[in-house]
Amino acid sequence: MAEEEETRKHLVIAKPFALEDDKDSEHTASSGIRRILNLFKNVRLGSDLTNFQLPPQLNQPRSQLQCYGEMIYSFCGQDLLGECSRRDLPIERLKSVVMWNISTLRPIVFGMSPYNPVLGETHHVSHDHINVLTEQVSHHPPVSALHATHDNENIDVTWCQYFTPKFRGAYVEVEVKGKRIMKLLNRKETYEMDQPRLVVRFLPAPGAHWTGKIKIKCPETDLEAELHLNSDSFIERFKGNNNRSIKGKISQTSSRDKLYDIFGHWDRTVMAKNLKTGEVEVIYNAKESMSGLKPPTVKNLKEVMESESVMVWSEVSEKILKKDWERAREAKKAVEDKQRESLKQREASGESWVPKHFSVVRNGKDWDCSPLQPTVPRAPLIITEAQGETMN
Repeated sequence: MAEEEETRKHLVIAKPFALEDDKDSEHTASSGIRRILNLFKNVRLGSDLTNFQLPPQLNQPRSQLQCYGEMIYSFCGQDLLGECSRRDLPIERLKSVVMWNISTLRPIVFGMSPYNPVLGETHHVSHDHINVLTEQVSHHPPVSALHATHDNENIDVTWCQYFTPKFRGAYVEVEVKGKRIMKLLNRKETYEMDQPRLVVRFLPAPGAHWTGKIKIKCPETDLEAELHLNSDSFIERFKGNNNRSIKGKISQTSSRDKLYDIFGHWDRTVMAKNLKTGEVEVIYNAKESMSGLKPPTVKNLKEVMESESVMVWSEVSEKILKKDWERAREAKKAVEDKQRESLKQREASGESWVPKHFSVVRNGKDWDCSPLQPTVPRAPLIITEAQGETMN
């Protein structure tokens, strides 16, 4: 108990990865490629890397749950999630959902991976009217559930995330699976979304990028959007350029009539062209949404759960930030050993793991996660427009 209280007093919360951090990731790519290739020298082509263990030198000081949560609670400027329900016309609401979905795409730090969350780990943060709660509902395979609610606009977002990384020789391909659903409860509309793939390339030029198709569909309005994230060409990667282009369309589902063309770069600006009037408008500006991002601060230390990500990994993160690799390795091993011991105890008693915040259904290789509560409560970790000092 004394050790837990000491950890609470020294919580380490890493800053979200913002647009201005991109240059640092380019340095990491050039300096870390030899170490990464050495790790994969004995890995066979096509191998599943789900349980592949990384040394702390290749870990970001944050859990994967924090990365998922940041996609929703970490933004500057306009509340894009709330905007999805504020628009009066269905087509404007879909454009807002597209805009918000693009805002969840974040630059990837090449060669650096977040911690694989332990079973039962949670991450709970509030930003103004948005409350986000994530939980690791399975460890083998790793499955993460997310529930976010917007108090003012009565919006409900649920994600069920699981992925399969495969080694392909010159690159690692990560297929991200699971459902993403947004409900605009005041509008009685449901938006279903799928997810792009992640490709981490080693040769000929190192880099990591999102690629593939995203489809957003709303049955109630008979409208849908299709977005394509384009991979950088061989020449662009070799030159060290990050293309990050996006193209797509908004259509009426039943008639297949195309209403808007979408084009631009998700890390810069994205435009929509009205095909009836020819009018072009900027629907997303990354600089306005993803610059100067701040980490959460602690509003109420006593309410931070023992399962909270920043509690679980705080010592590991502290040592990584100090580049004390030996102690970081020991701290990471202690977290993993504690999880293995908990598993042994459950197996010995015949106890099955039951998630605290979600009901989980597994159907073969597919997973479905539903929140147990209709809304997410206010969190002890908060983000405010004027970040203050940590409060105890």
